Amino acid sequence: MGHRFKPRFDGFSRSTPLETDIPARLDRLPWSRFHVLVVVALGITWILDGLEVTVIGSLGPSLQRADTLALTPEGVGMASSAYVVGAVIGALLFGWMTDRLGRRQIFFLTLAFYIVGVGASACAWSLDSFALFRLITGLGIGGEYAAINSAIDELVPARLRGRVDLMVNGTFWAGAALGAVGSVVLLNNSVVPVSMAWRFSFGLGAILGVAVLFLRSYVPESPRWLMTHRRVEEAQRIVAEVEARCEKPEDGRQAPLPTVLIYPAGSFGLIEILRFMVVTYRMRTLYVLVLMVAQAFLYNAVFFTYGMVLTNYLAVPSGSVGWYILPLALGNLCGPLLLARWFDTIGRRRMIGGSYAVSGVLMFVVALAMNAHLMTALTQTLAWSAIFFFASAAASSAYLTASELFPLEMRALAIALFYAMGTLFGGAAAPAIFGHLIGTGSMSMLVVGYIFAAVLMLVAAGVAFIWGVDAENKSLEEIAPPLSSLRPQDVAAIRV
Repeated sequence: MGHRFKPRFDGFSRSTPLETDIPARLDRLPWSRFHVLVVVALGITWILDGLEVTVIGSLGPSLQRADTLALTPEGVGMASSAYVVGAVIGALLFGWMTDRLGRRQIFFLTLAFYIVGVGASACAWSLDSFALFRLITGLGIGGEYAAINSAIDELVPARLRGRVDLMVNGTFWAGAALGAVGSVVLLNNSVVPVSMAWRFSFGLGAILGVAVLFLRSYVPESPRWLMTHRRVEEAQRIVAEVEARCEKPEDGRQAPLPTVLIYPAGSFGLIEILRFMVVTYRMRTLYVLVLMVAQAFLYNAVFFTYGMVLTNYLAVPSGSVGWYILPLALGNLCGPLLLARWFDTIGRRRMIGGSYAVSGVLMFVVALAMNAHLMTALTQTLAWSAIFFFASAAASSAYLTASELFPLEMRALAIALFYAMGTLFGGAAAPAIFGHLIGTGSMSMLVVGYIFAAVLMLVAAGVAFIWGVDAENKSLEEIAPPLSSLRPQDVAAIRV
């Protein structure tokens, strides 16, 4: 590690300024095998999270058997909650560490936590041990979000950043689909005894994590992070190595490149970062918070009630509910994959606002159709799939927005904070609200909850159209100048 300057708000003018073209050199690179490596080695996080969420849901009934862990339904819920709590704590802890210690160190550490946690889950012997190991797994996955999203955005060219982010974030649902299919295979007695199937499920996750750990050894530290910590020579070397492996940029390597002047101040304290978020970037903070809360509530509104709607109102046998999950996963996966490119061409503001608006309108229409008893199991599933085709792109764009609208020195922590708030709201408020609505036994009351979710999405759409930032095809430094590139009087003047 290079020298780390003491965090201080007035440190800008006390350090010698450095001028660098590192961001411009990274942004002009053509797409190459290096970028594929970055996306595969780092983006696997979302697939792993999708696997974890789906596997624990699918294995819940098996874990209640006497020849497994003999958990009660409350015990299964406790283990799931432990995973969520771990994810929130991990996001906050490792998000803060990522901005201070670097992206590369932390994405190795968080993956190690995941491997240990999921591997230990396969060896659990009681509820307490299982909940503890799920907590550790969640710590790793939560920390991954901040370290990975910031690293990907800082290494991918600006013209492709939107579509890459959406595609990577959308692969959560590829993991969900794989987890659903894999659990069905493993829970088949003719393949693996049920008493061991759940252990194999978690063990396979650990093996996959080890393979990813090997891939990540080829991913360098973010040159953008290095330059703000006065490790410019190391950053220049990394960029030169990447350039040597890429084809010649279309604009030519000799073309003049824009530079950024920085006053390397190392890391900033937590209080200073929070001050920047709630004062300097307060409008952007509110904007991202609205996006995160709206999509989190919508997802939990549907998935928390999905099985109940199918079994209680649409006469679907409980044993067949799982087959209705796959179309939803496919809709969630296809949305970001097919719509992603438009976020870089049509633009962030219009696509983010449009995806939230379409999701909200469709949700409102489906809620009214449910209230009129016009839905069958098939049409209900198709309707949810259509909603999530757009809602998944909206949710992925919320993470993209959280990553690119804040300065480099606070990017990972900003992602972590918004992820934590969205997770807590979606994981706590929505289930509590819909649990009460379900308890009434009234479809009309449930529909009211769905309409509220639709309204939240429409409000988020309006906020996106009004407060959204046209970040497409712009460098991260143009969207949000590094704190190290600003003098105190410049910082005081920013209010966006």
